[in-house]
Amino acid sequence: MKRNLAKQLLFIVTFFLLTTASQAQYLWNNDSAFKAGQSNSGRLWGYVFGDYYVKGHSDSLNRGGNNQYTGIPKNRNAFAFRRLYLGYDYNITSKFSAELLLAAEDNFPAFNPPTATNTAASGDELLNNKETFFIKLANVRWKNIWNGTDLIVGEQVTPAFPLITEKIWAYRSIERTISDIRRTPSYDMGAGLQGTFDPKTKNFGYDLLVANGTSDKPASNSFKWFYGDVYAWFLDKKLVIDLYADYQRLNWQPGWHHDRQMVKAYIAYTTPALTIGAEGFINTIRNDTKATKIGGGADTINTAAQGLSLYVHGNIVPGKLRFFARWDGYNPNNNVNTGKYSAYAGLSSPNGYNSPGAKITYNASTGAPSAAVATTDITSKEMFITAGLDFTPAKNVHFMPNIWYSHYASQLSAGKFADYDLVYRMTFYFVFGK
Repeated sequence: MKRNLAKQLLFIVTFFLLTTASQAQYLWNNDSAFKAGQSNSGRLWGYVFGDYYVKGHSDSLNRGGNNQYTGIPKNRNAFAFRRLYLGYDYNITSKFSAELLLAAEDNFPAFNPPTATNTAASGDELLNNKETFFIKLANVRWKNIWNGTDLIVGEQVTPAFPLITEKIWAYRSIERTISDIRRTPSYDMGAGLQGTFDPKTKNFGYDLLVANGTSDKPASNSFKWFYGDVYAWFLDKKLVIDLYADYQRLNWQPGWHHDRQMVKAYIAYTTPALTIGAEGFINTIRNDTKATKIGGGADTINTAAQGLSLYVHGNIVPGKLRFFARWDGYNPNNNVNTGKYSAYAGLSSPNGYNSPGAKITYNASTGAPSAAVATTDITSKEMFITAGLDFTPAKNVHFMPNIWYSHYASQLSAGKFADYDLVYRMTFYFVFGK
């Protein structure tokens, strides 16, 4: 009796394992069924990139708070991850699909370098400095809610750059796009429409989103971030023109109407052999800067940030070796007036978009800084340069030697005290599941 019971249990367990394995193989590995939108089909995927880096030079004022190398001393070398993704995409039916993405990235201190009294972590480090995942995307997509348009509800990518400009730049493993560096959100919690004006050719399209404006964090007020993007493809989808705008109220009270508005344009010519791209933006944050008058007193003025990015990448040995090069120019505030004001301080949170909240005062006669903080100087123009090679020994495996250079020069110091960060890197990047 016991032997028969054992055989029955063994049969049940074996059947369960075989059924589960069969379902898992269908749900996770049947990529053709998933791509065809077949019901109950899914895909597990992910990617990782990081570097072995050597800090060749360090800015003496610790500027550049939006990059992971601020405050790292000269000659420091280390292995470091910069992003880990683990995602699962699932077709509920042919009309509905779900997306879940876990991410670990941006692992550098909020106060870089940390001080004795504040060692708070930024990005995705716990208080004990261990790395952890967070929920970056979690949404449901209703396909063709009308012809050529999908409705997406939940935490999703924004229209700012992930769907077009980042894909064509193609080297997020090296650096963010210029608007991403300045912390325009790449994902947010809300409801969006992604569609085309011509569903048959898909040459002209749009992307709209209304969201909280806080990415994965809970909403802190009732103000919404409005995103909008339109694009057009020409020359057999080799040339793309993309126009983007967004708007959000930050604070809205008597005497202080504080909001932001970005407009951005992008153009690129892209083929498998060669890609050339240009991206530029103007980001105006109204009533965001406290400007100290030379004769005493202060004004509240607009922060007018401008950025331009130019890049090229292409084949050296098709399928095995490529090159890339990029130049960015960035001015965090085009409203600096050295004839009227002696100092500037951002009114937004130190971790806010394009407005770090730093105050650095310079002596009017010598240009010497009277104070330096480990964050971005809102008067310092920045120039970023990267270049390198992309060696692909196998599909979805990349090794990329490159240089990472960021130059800073304050608009208040008449060209004095310009300095830079320089990093030599061997970047590794691999993709699995797609």
